Amino acid sequence: MLTRRSMMYLILAPAAGPLFAGIGSNKAAYSGGTITSLKVGEEGTFDVSGPEKAVFKTKSATLDIPYKAIDSLEYGQKAGRRVGVAVAVTPLALFSKKRKHYLTITYVDSQGARQGVVFELGKDIVRTTLLNLQVRTGKELEFESEEAKKEYGR
Repeated sequence: MLTRRSMMYLILAPAAGPLFAGIGSNKAAYSGGTITSLKVGEEGTFDVSGPEKAVFKTKSATLDIPYKAIDSLEYGQKAGRRVGVAVAVTPLALFSKKRKHYLTITYVDSQGARQGVVFELGKDIVRTTLLNLQVRTGKELEFESEEAKKEYGR
């Protein structure tokens, strides 16, 4: 027999997924920086397969970052509990962690101004994005913490 609470979980569970989900596993989101044409939290694709530049593209804007203009690359993580899902759906979600992956790029734009951008990367594109950027820029990846370095496999 379903209790009132279990019925509520059944009703809320399908709606809670998108409500508390992060970015898509193969997407990236602009988390902040000096670029005013992008909105913080705006999700898009981050393409590092081209030979000349990395391209972050959203529905409303495109940011091109030439590899030769990049000064530094830094990788960091933030792990947190799934509190929102636990409140809306099930307390068991408190036992799982959601790890967010951040990439910081500093570069010089075409006008000679120094720029800095931070992207949150989806879990499925972290390794390939970081590896491609290192190879194409010739820059060594820096880590914001020992945990990030360990998680990346160094």
